[in-house]
Amino acid sequence: MKIINIVGARPNFMKIAPLMESYRDYPHIRPLLVHTGQHYDEKMSDLFFRQLGIPEPDLNLDAGSGSHAAQTASIMTAIEPVLLDERPDALLVVGDVNSTIACGLVAVKLGIPLIHVEAGLRSFDRSMPEEVNRVLTDSISELFFCTEQSGVDNLLAEGIAPGRIHLVGNVMIDTLLRNREKAEASNILAEHGLEAENYAVMTLHRPSNVDDPAAMGRILDAVQTIQQDMPLVFPVHPRTEGRLRHFGLSGQLDSMKNVLRIPPSGYLDFLKLTANAAVVLTDSGGIQEESTILGVPCITLRENTERPVTVEVGANRLAGNDTGRILEAYRRSRLAERGGWAPPPFWDGKAAERTVAVIDQWWDEICGRQRESGELSATAGS
Repeated sequence: MKIINIVGARPNFMKIAPLMESYRDYPHIRPLLVHTGQHYDEKMSDLFFRQLGIPEPDLNLDAGSGSHAAQTASIMTAIEPVLLDERPDALLVVGDVNSTIACGLVAVKLGIPLIHVEAGLRSFDRSMPEEVNRVLTDSISELFFCTEQSGVDNLLAEGIAPGRIHLVGNVMIDTLLRNREKAEASNILAEHGLEAENYAVMTLHRPSNVDDPAAMGRILDAVQTIQQDMPLVFPVHPRTEGRLRHFGLSGQLDSMKNVLRIPPSGYLDFLKLTANAAVVLTDSGGIQEESTILGVPCITLRENTERPVTVEVGANRLAGNDTGRILEAYRRSRLAERGGWAPPPFWDGKAAERTVAVIDQWWDEICGRQRESGELSATAGS
């Protein structure tokens, strides 16, 4: 079986790493790794590959940045000749970035079955580009791997046959658990003079927060109060940095003496930073999941989440971008017991193993049907 695996943006790298490792237990599966180049700078791509032990991509499409339309079109144009040349038996995509839907759409139009890892997640907010990507990818996929029960329920409600849906757990948590000890060797706390469990971490990149000066201002008003209580570390996404300057808000942030602005961190440094924080404020879906396993209270700066299990277990609070709600969530998080919740089912470091085992079984069933119909010789596909 030849299976092409797509990565493109930073969240994909943590999800693909354990899958590429698990394929090694199945010598009859030939995995190819294709990097679309959606994230292309050293911090967001090359460094992650090195730190996570991901093999060098078999191909890099070098799609680069651009508007959603331009980037999606560029990726579609670049992946089509690859699929025509390789003729894989399946294409696997992870998550909900532009690379996911772009490559998935081209594959399905060429008759190549699509496998979606992290399927079924829904925020029910179509203003989020990721939500559109999720819904569209699931509408054309053949095989669905879910991180939590809400994903299964959403797919069933959308009419997907139960036999095509598999609750396997969270491959990103596989990566976290495998790298946690390595991350502890990071010197990032010492470099910035931080004391474990006595600082906050914040990340911001969603358009609903960073493209609206009023929303950004309300968040910064909350940060003003929080940083008076403890240091707040803010790894600033390049796009967020640009919006802060554009809206004239950089000065307000600079005036906060207890806010530490740093560039985006590598995976191991950020894992160490998150694991030792007192609280995390974020609009990232992945960080909601990671903080749940790390036992760190999370405040999500959104009105919704496609990871509801993080709220259900008590690890995460939705606060939107309202100053008062953020500060109330912060107060409650400080009073809550650190790590006082159970991990979601199957978030145990073995999601990738379960995923590849199902893919192998699925492929055996396809080959068996083809043999019975005479389309495949008795030795093909083995």
